Amino acid sequence: MLEQRRANLALAALSISTFTFVTTEILPVGLLTLMADDLHRSESQVGLLMTGYAAVVVLMSLPLAHLTRRVPKRLLLGVTLGVFSAATLVSAVAPGYEVLLGARLVVGLTQALFWSIVASTATGLFPPSQRGRTVARMSIGAALAPVLGVPLGTWLGQQAGWRFAFLVMAVVGVATCAVVVALVPAAPPEADAASRGAAPSRRRYVLLVLSTAIVVTGALTAQTYVTPYLLDVTGFAAATLGPLLLVTGAAGFLGTIAVGRFLDRYPWPALVAPMALIALALLLLYSLGTLKAAAIVALALNGFAYSAMAAAVQNRILLVAPGSTDLASAGGSSAFNVGIAAGSLLGGLIIDHAGVRSVALAGAIITAVAVALLLAEPRLTRTRRRPAEALVGGYST
Repeated sequence: MLEQRRANLALAALSISTFTFVTTEILPVGLLTLMADDLHRSESQVGLLMTGYAAVVVLMSLPLAHLTRRVPKRLLLGVTLGVFSAATLVSAVAPGYEVLLGARLVVGLTQALFWSIVASTATGLFPPSQRGRTVARMSIGAALAPVLGVPLGTWLGQQAGWRFAFLVMAVVGVATCAVVVALVPAAPPEADAASRGAAPSRRRYVLLVLSTAIVVTGALTAQTYVTPYLLDVTGFAAATLGPLLLVTGAAGFLGTIAVGRFLDRYPWPALVAPMALIALALLLLYSLGTLKAAAIVALALNGFAYSAMAAAVQNRILLVAPGSTDLASAGGSSAFNVGIAAGSLLGGLIIDHAGVRSVALAGAIITAVAVALLLAEPRLTRTRRRPAEALVGGYST
């Protein structure tokens, strides 16, 4: 096993890299108005920077993972983080909208590759028995990005201009790249074990990807429009939105920590429970969303459950991947981004026809479909030749 201190430091560096990617991805949300004014573009055009980014991740995750499957992980991570930093720097100094859009698409390419390899790299640093705990620790960076990264980046943009915020992220990317290359070994001792699913099952993997896309669609149907919901339905003042969203982010951080205690022993329940909690939280938001205390509880539950679900999905992918875990992770990343795009689009359509309160109910119903699909997994994946197979993958462990 890799020397413990170096392994822990390498895992911390990988977690910081997830923080960097997630912060950079969603930073335009907080800087939308500043960027639109500086670039002399409409807010909807600046919003396309997010849409194009997500489209690249969806379309390119699997092809890039397949093309680079034989490249050593340390080299691949180093190049990925290096290109990310360079493209983010170009974003900061872009003379116009077109160059900025091109740079963002390149950043999207690096993210498409990054999420397909980071989990297997992290888990390869430790014994297979610690896989779930490792995934949860790695996911802390991604959970902290909305809590610390985006608010801090937004504040920096307000103080020194949106370009400075991207410049800072480019510098963080360079530093993270250097640390990852220095600490991640060329071939981690457990890399072979991490490259294949522990309990491979094509059927379970397909159901997992499908349920992930559905649950993210449901969650984002409501989450994308939580600001107008809190203003128009609950009646919060605009000045309270920052602290309210901070509550959601802090709860997400706690969710990642909490689920890590169960991923190794109970991987399947640790996935189903957060999905069910998302549905419950959105139903609570719809039913009692006019009450401020209830809305705060629903926001916290949703943030807690969503982050826990994200870590549990990644852990489950590493268990049931029918082949390469990198290719399987790429499929999971695509499922998340399909859900993000579908949820934001569906939520917008619902608001136009049924009002903003309806997005919470629609999100709860869609999420419940994903829960039902996972609950049916043992029956859907059972085979006549090996009926005991239904117990594989964590139902009884």
